Amino acid sequence: MSEVRRATRTDAEAILALWKAAEATASVTDTLEDVRRMIETERAAFVVAMADGAVVGSLIATFDGWRGNMYRLATHPGQRRNGIARTLVAEAERVLDEWGAKRVTALVEMDHPWAVGFWRAAGYRLDERLSRYVRDLGRGGS
Repeated sequence: MSEVRRATRTDAEAILALWKAAEATASVTDTLEDVRRMIETERAAFVVAMADGAVVGSLIATFDGWRGNMYRLATHPGQRRNGIARTLVAEAERVLDEWGAKRVTALVEMDHPWAVGFWRAAGYRLDERLSRYVRDLGRGGS
């Protein structure tokens, strides 16, 4: 890995390709328009890991004024176990700490054992008191 940096609009296609390669579950927000909007959101740190000019990792960190949230952590399968995910999480935690976050939550797909294992190894604990409820709105909803 050569660098971790903030994503730019021109990274959007590569990010979508990364998510597909990393087997991230597809979402209604997996569009160029939505990825570019998130990249430009003020209280979001959309970070990418680069290797040989290619996007090999991504993570979105947001702060809502109350708590930090991280999601869409993805590492290219050919680049896993090289410290990319840990580096992305460390950068996101640094930014969230600067913004004043005191607690950080991570959205993790339970049916991806590699993801669950990573977050546990990174010091995050499962909060079994909570469940996630989802409703798609507007153009993306049913």
